[in-house]
Amino acid sequence: MPEQVAGHAGGNGDGGRLTVTLKVNGTTHSVQVDPRSTLLDCLRETLQLTGTKKGCDHGQCGACTVHVNGRRRNACLALVAAHDGDEIVTIEGIGTPERLHPMQAAFLEKDAYQCGYCTSGQIMSAIALLNEPCGPEDDDVREYMSGNICRCGAYANILAAIQHVRRNG
Repeated sequence: MPEQVAGHAGGNGDGGRLTVTLKVNGTTHSVQVDPRSTLLDCLRETLQLTGTKKGCDHGQCGACTVHVNGRRRNACLALVAAHDGDEIVTIEGIGTPERLHPMQAAFLEKDAYQCGYCTSGQIMSAIALLNEPCGPEDDDVREYMSGNICRCGAYANILAAIQHVRRNG
């Protein structure tokens, strides 16, 4: 459980902030946060990692998908205080422009994005799917990706990119 910042109980003007330690993309960060802050807001506003997008802010679109301790998670639904000590991976932590993750490369190759807003969440979910018990068929992938919405309708190309990585590594 995150520790309260000294002076919180006495109400001496700290605003009730908590100190939370997160390991994000391999780097440990100790941040002071409002206990009501979401993981998404902490990543974007405090740590300036803006690749994770704020879409619906209700856990319905998947644009904010990150990995927490190796599992995908909608960052807009997660209180950052509940993730003290956790390992977080965002889109910024999976590849570089010089060395793309195979899923990023497949998204480029298969033109699996249009406006690009959902792309980071789609890629993070697709990478997580690689380690989940998803069956081999296209319908299996569609089911596992059903929490990620693409308002542009690039679903056929997203599916092609995911299946390409699943079949070719």
